[in-house]
Order: sequence, then structure tokens, then C-alpha cells
Amino acid sequence: MPLLLVLDGNSLLHRAYHAGAGDGWVDDDGNPIWALRGFFGYMARAAAHLRPDAVVVGFDCPDESARRTDYPAYKAHRPDKAEDLTAQLLAAPALLRDAGVCTVVPRAYEADDVLASAAATARAGGWQSVLMTSDRDAFALIDDATSVLRVRNGGFDEAVLVDAAALPSLYGVHPWQYRDFAALRGDPSDNLHGVRRFGAATAAKLLAAFGTIEAAWDAGVTLVRDAVGAHAATSLTAPGAREIVERNRRLMSMRHDLEIPDLATARLPLSRFVMRQALRARGINLGPSLWALTGGAPPAEPEADPAPEFRPWVFRGSLTARREPTPGQMALF
Repeated sequence: MPLLLVLDGNSLLHRAYHAGAGDGWVDDDGNPIWALRGFFGYMARAAAHLRPDAVVVGFDCPDESARRTDYPAYKAHRPDKAEDLTAQLLAAPALLRDAGVCTVVPRAYEADDVLASAAATARAGGWQSVLMTSDRDAFALIDDATSVLRVRNGGFDEAVLVDAAALPSLYGVHPWQYRDFAALRGDPSDNLHGVRRFGAATAAKLLAAFGTIEAAWDAGVTLVRDAVGAHAATSLTAPGAREIVERNRRLMSMRHDLEIPDLATARLPLSRFVMRQALRARGINLGPSLWALTGGAPPAEPEADPAPEFRPWVFRGSLTARREPTPGQMALF
């Protein structure tokens, strides 16, 4: 079964920006490039280990937001981005396209919506997909055909590949419950408060007992009290709790129907010449690390790779049997 790798451009470029800020890489004109360089490094390393058959990258629309139109407070608390981060975010889609990478920037929607729509496109076409992001929202998209490669603090050395079997051990909920879990808990990073007294542990406990929030409401306050305690039960049945949950569900729901280019146009390998020419025009030289994107052979020795990585990956779930890492590749755990 072919495999599609889908990258959340905004979250990964943010992470690369902060990880590489101390390096201060700039091009010959003094323009910042360290986040762009780091993003391509993430993509190349993921391709080296997952060996996908196609790659798609999604970015937030920089000009308008359907969610903010719906709920003006959505992300309104966030400070303005640093100028050097904004410059790299704006430059990234054009650079990726110049390098031959299939890149989607949907009008009024976000990279999360590209991940959801690309996963739906892959599933419909008989593909598996891995969604690479630093955000937890993508856990709601996990199913038998879709896994999430989450990049956390510490970079690739701390990345985890999460499938449907692994999510309950991490959060105590199944993928089909994750949106309810997030709606109860809220998401401060998006300025979406949750139901009072419902952190991650209490939300997971409620969903373990009832399956869904509706089932908990239908069960009544006495049974909810038995499951999560009196204070949480009072909060869940208080006036306004339903409105909070419904708002969060609505804003956290991802579009599955955005137009995604035919996956044949996203197929690997990409042209090594085109990719290196596009990168060099921005002062970026990644050398042999691009091999998995451009159809080359893996470096014979780990030290031949200018960006060597780290411990062997251990694949979870159905991906375990698909491909074994070759010598010199890093491993995901």
C-alpha cells in the first residue's frame, strides 16, 4: 500500500525557527533562512525513515481565517510574530514549489485542514498516510490508514509515531474520542477555554466511562458524579457547558473536503537538480541528506550525512511490517 507523508508547514517551520534561532543562518542578502533550512531538514529526515511514495505540505492561509470570522477571539491572544519568522513563513510555500514539492495553501483555512483533507484523499485512493506536525490536533485524524508523526521539544530525537493502537496509552482516549477530549479540555494556544474542572485526566476519565459527551449528559448528573466527582459533574451540567463544548468542537473540526492535488503530482522521487537549485538560490545546501526525496541511495556511512541522526526508530502498529530502516537511517520511537 503506498504511503503519503503530509507535513504541517506552519507548526514545523515554527519549531525549526526556534530550534535554529541561535545559528542565525542568512542568505547573501541578509534574509533569514534558518527556519527554511530546518524545515527541509525535517522533511528529508522523515522521508529517509518512512520512505513515502509521495509528499504534500500544507500551510495556513496568511490573509484570512474562516475560524476567526466564526469566532473573533480565535487565536486573538497571540502576540505578533517576529519579523524574521513571518518572512520565512511567507517565503516557504514558494520555495517548496520551486523545489518541486506539492504545496497547498487553502484560502481561509489552515494546515490542519490540509492534513485532514490529504488523509481523506489518501484513504479514498487506497493509500496510508503519516501526518507530520508538532500539534496534537491531528490525533483526531488517526485511523487504520492514518498515523501522526509528532515532533516535540528536542526535535527529531524526541519524535513519536502515534497510531490508533498507541493513542489510548498516551491520552486514555481513542482517536474517535479525541475531538470530545480536546473540546472538554480546551486549547489555550488557540484561545479556546474548556469546561471548568476538566483537564486531560478528567476528560479522559469521563470518556472512558461514557464514550461521548452526549452519553454523559444523557446519563445524568448522578452517574457523571460517580465517574468524575461532584465538582466536575456540576461543571459539565452547568448552564453554558454545552455551548463551550459545541463551540470548541466546531472550531477544532478540520475540513476533510479541501481540494488536494492528484497524488500522482506529489510522487517521489523529486528532481535532485531542481531541488538543490531552488535551495541554493536561497543560500541553503543540504547535500546528501536529500537522498530519500530525490531517489538517491542512502549514505554508506552515518558520518557521510551532514545532518546525522540519532537512535534507531521503532515503528508502531501496521507500519512496523511495511519497511525496515536501512543502515545509517535514524529510527523513530
